[in-house]
Amino acid sequence: MKAAVFRRLMNLWPPFLFTGIRCVRLDEDFRAAEVELRMGRLNRNYVGTHFGGSLFAMTDPFYMLMLLKNLGPGHVVWDKAATIDFVAPGRGTVTARFRLDEARIAEIRAACAEGAKALPVFRCEITDSAGALVAVVERTVYVRRKRAA
Repeated sequence: MKAAVFRRLMNLWPPFLFTGIRCVRLDEDFRAAEVELRMGRLNRNYVGTHFGGSLFAMTDPFYMLMLLKNLGPGHVVWDKAATIDFVAPGRGTVTARFRLDEARIAEIRAACAEGAKALPVFRCEITDSAGALVAVVERTVYVRRKRAA
């Protein structure tokens, strides 16, 4: 599936559609993505800042999906764990950017080449419209080669 079509489908996915999360960029090679969350009535907490769950959700599937597309159908890829560190209150539009380079892909391929699992950790920063850091998310992804049937 082309990245542009995939991006549009992600924006129609109910957990994103109904919370104001939008994938605004997905490179054709699935190696970079940008996701925005605008402040709205449905994602604002009691004190008027972004609900932490929405900030966490905006980072959810991207590294897993980017790895699936780049490693190919011979691999099993799942989100395994994640943590979030809230640095400052998020207001207005916040952005998360995801990058996956060839060296990291090669490192993961090598780590699971003999059938072993790999557990790479990816760091994603969420920033506000002024570029100030709002939160840091670390996601651990489970990767291994598929076993022969």
